[in-house]
Amino acid sequence: MMNFQGGRRRGEDGIAVVINFLLSNARLVLGVAGTAMLGIATLAVKRLIERAGRAAEEEKVEQKMAESWEELSLVSSSPTLIKKGLEGVVMQHVAKATRPQKADLCRQSQTSSDESKAEPKSHRVHVCVPTLQDRLLHFYHTRAALSPLEVQRAQSQALDICTEIQGFLHSRLPDMPLGEMSLGGSLLDDLQVVSADHACLLVPLQLETSLWRLIPGEATLLTHPLHWMVRRVNLEYFPRGRSYWDRYLVGGYLSAEAVVNMLSKVVMETMNWPSISSTLDCLVRPVLGGPELRLEIGPTNESSISEQRLFISVLPLLRKGDVVLTSQPELTAPWLNAWHLSLYPWETQRLAQLDTSDDGCRRLTLKLLKAVCRLNPALRPLDSTPLVNLILHLSEREGNWSECSLHLRFRQCIAELIGHLEQEALHSYFKPTVNLLSGLTEDQVDQMGFMLYCATSEPEILLI
Repeated sequence: MMNFQGGRRRGEDGIAVVINFLLSNARLVLGVAGTAMLGIATLAVKRLIERAGRAAEEEKVEQKMAESWEELSLVSSSPTLIKKGLEGVVMQHVAKATRPQKADLCRQSQTSSDESKAEPKSHRVHVCVPTLQDRLLHFYHTRAALSPLEVQRAQSQALDICTEIQGFLHSRLPDMPLGEMSLGGSLLDDLQVVSADHACLLVPLQLETSLWRLIPGEATLLTHPLHWMVRRVNLEYFPRGRSYWDRYLVGGYLSAEAVVNMLSKVVMETMNWPSISSTLDCLVRPVLGGPELRLEIGPTNESSISEQRLFISVLPLLRKGDVVLTSQPELTAPWLNAWHLSLYPWETQRLAQLDTSDDGCRRLTLKLLKAVCRLNPALRPLDSTPLVNLILHLSEREGNWSECSLHLRFRQCIAELIGHLEQEALHSYFKPTVNLLSGLTEDQVDQMGFMLYCATSEPEILLI
């Protein structure tokens, strides 16, 4: 089994396995034309390996690699998948395999000749190779998991901003019926990975139950299961003006876009952010130009450019029972009146219930997958939503989620993702009519499929 994380090269045998794997799966991933291109690319890679072995003492192997790749580019104009996939995966590991200079190559040659001589068994060195389970846990603790201090710092900053905004709204618009603002999302639920760089402030709007009715999207002209409407009712008994939110009516419905525009003007454009920055001892400024209500928090000292910045989303929402509707025009466009049905509370609650019932590792698996996708450019388009639904679907068929089976579940998730990408569909656990992969482009699907196919035999390449 190849080890792409080791500091020592594994030689041509390791590269040959990579090349053979790519060729064996090329037709599935690239098609007939892509397979021919990959065959041409393989010849250039093999030539690169031979050159690296014959490199003169004063020549660097990296120069030879560059020459070979130039030859490859002259042979044919590689498609996007070949260029990004082969160059990004195979060449990365070829570089690791050929990086040692001639001294290492000579030493390896000498070692090979010595192996032919009889050697006492007691003098042989046995190397303990880490298992996939070990690598996954190491990756989680060193790269995915957040430190308690980092989480505490981000939560504290978000709550300080929350207090400032709520106090400002109460003083500026005292008649606006709002619930208690709070922190929500992955930062609160211990599902954030890699870095604590985003948070969500929930702004609950209070509606009179006798004046407003929440209507599912399927019951309206929208027909989208995640698009809901909020209708004003009983106008014959309670005319317009009886509710504070009547001023944001459009065609008899509470307009999500109108609510966002109002908060944008009142909060983003009106609050004294320089004064707040001075009070909180950090730089706070609105992120303008998009449909979202976002704030950026950074260090007051501009020289501390490497310090982590925190982005806070201000999210208006409506609650009725277990239904949570959010005002997110970027998700409901072009419908001005539509509200988004958030399945996040249902998904995270179900995940926690399953892990609690059997002491499982679903949440740990989710955080590993989220970290892998965030750190891998090819997989970055996969956000948390399809990943958590993938695990929920898999939990219906797989009962063993103990931590000792983490490596098995991780491999299984990779295989499941490949299947969903081939079908270009991953249906929501709670709303099966919703395809969570519908927003991906064909190029993104190709790149993700290529990377995941490589990871089926060598999952460690996702942990580099």
